[in-house]
Amino acid sequence: MTTGLLAGKVVLVVGGSTGIGADAARVFAEEGASVMLAARSKDALAALTDELTGAGRDVAHTAGDVSVGADVAGFVDATLARFGRLDGAFNNAGINGQGRLDDVSEDDFDRIMAVNVKGTWLCLREEIRAMRESGGSIVNTSSIGGFRGNTGLGAYQATKHAVIGLTRTAAHDNGPLGIRVNVVAPGPTETPMLTHWRQNDPAAVERRIAAVPLRKAGTTTEVANAAAWLLSDRASQVTGVVLPVDGGLTA
Repeated sequence: MTTGLLAGKVVLVVGGSTGIGADAARVFAEEGASVMLAARSKDALAALTDELTGAGRDVAHTAGDVSVGADVAGFVDATLARFGRLDGAFNNAGINGQGRLDDVSEDDFDRIMAVNVKGTWLCLREEIRAMRESGGSIVNTSSIGGFRGNTGLGAYQATKHAVIGLTRTAAHDNGPLGIRVNVVAPGPTETPMLTHWRQNDPAAVERRIAAVPLRKAGTTTEVANAAAWLLSDRASQVTGVVLPVDGGLTA
């Protein structure tokens, strides 16, 4: 494809096997990007790669754990080896964690921090190294939980606050290199995470959606479209921004 919002760009999607990440890969490829998918699930990655290459898109994948530095370096190395450069990255890998702060186990706290915070930092570190000479654009995934509190989600909320802090710092550090770093902050979104929450506490989910001015949960494609714009040259003067994709919930 020679046209589209991301035509001619090479984009790495970390956490690209399911949910927002998978739909981001679909949107980015449809908008003309060559896409490298990275996640832990080899089977899901292979299936999505087959789907997209079967539709004529230029897509490849590599597997690894976002909380392991060598694996994340491998994501970027695989992208450079396959496509020759890295123009953009969407860092979307993350896990949820429920429970009051005083009830969360140390192991659970360490794991969610390792994936959501350390993983984002590792991605930024390796992607920035690859973009240092040529510039580029990076989009991280936080949540509206990254700038508000919520009972029973303390550890998760803390990680999403941290992702915003990493993003803003990276935007300041790397702006002189021509590297833009932004963050999308979804509200309630129809993902496997929301499905799990709905199964456990459907009334709470419906109350949350009823509070959204647009009166609906977002879709993964809507979040992916926002990320695609931030990655594109149309957002060339936008960096360090937190973009809520929440139907107006935080308005």
